[in-house]
Amino acid sequence: MRICFPIERNEGLDSKLSDHFGSAPFFLVADTESDEATVLSNSNQHHSHGACNPLQALQGSGIEGVAVRGIGAGAIVHLSRCGLRVYHAAEETVRENVEKLKKNALAEYSPSQGCSGHGHGGGCCH
Repeated sequence: MRICFPIERNEGLDSKLSDHFGSAPFFLVADTESDEATVLSNSNQHHSHGACNPLQALQGSGIEGVAVRGIGAGAIVHLSRCGLRVYHAAEETVRENVEKLKKNALAEYSPSQGCSGHGHGGGCCH
């Protein structure tokens, strides 16, 4: 499975996850079968809330899902409509989350679990 992780700095599979999907500077695409990793820049990281389009940076990457610590409800719905699974990353690094994914130990997000805004009672989970 090819899965995308939002990261702050490129440290390969030892990269730490960014707290929010659309605002991450980079995306690491990991192949859970070969343990190969590719890093892509997120050219859309600076955007107003709810206006991100990270799939633009991920076009052609062949991902089947994303694993994130925080993500908006609208993004969960959009990714799901595009046929992607959205997992809740439980660990700090990509490597640790890939290992959990291999064991089917990462839960999937539902839209009701998404971040609905920062500040002003948005209920963000991170």
